[in-house]
Amino acid sequence: MKIVVTSVFVDDQEKALEFYTKKLGFAKKHDVPAGNHRWLTLVSPDDPDGVELLLEPNEHPAAREYQKRIFADGIPATMFGVRNIQAEYERLSAEGVRFTMAPTTMGGVTIAVFDDTCGNLIQMIEN
Repeated sequence: MKIVVTSVFVDDQEKALEFYTKKLGFAKKHDVPAGNHRWLTLVSPDDPDGVELLLEPNEHPAAREYQKRIFADGIPATMFGVRNIQAEYERLSAEGVRFTMAPTTMGGVTIAVFDDTCGNLIQMIEN
């Protein structure tokens, strides 16, 4: 058994698609109509057959409340690995991405946290 899809709730799929592809550099994998929304997944261009990230509409009241509360408490919705966190921090900052935590070393890892503009905090970790 392996993880093939994971998701983040988003308040606007189109806005999320723009942010995750144009700012973060993910590639669109699937974009299929699904009622009022879309089955919209992204992958890392470094691993096009790897785990897909589903941009899940937060339309359900429980999803909206969950997203709102973890954001308010400063809890990242998910974590992305990067090779050079300082370089990614500088690149994304230059793109206008708002960080709530600059690169910070904790134990043997370095992390940073940014706002995805769609209701989530995302943590980066240098691996």
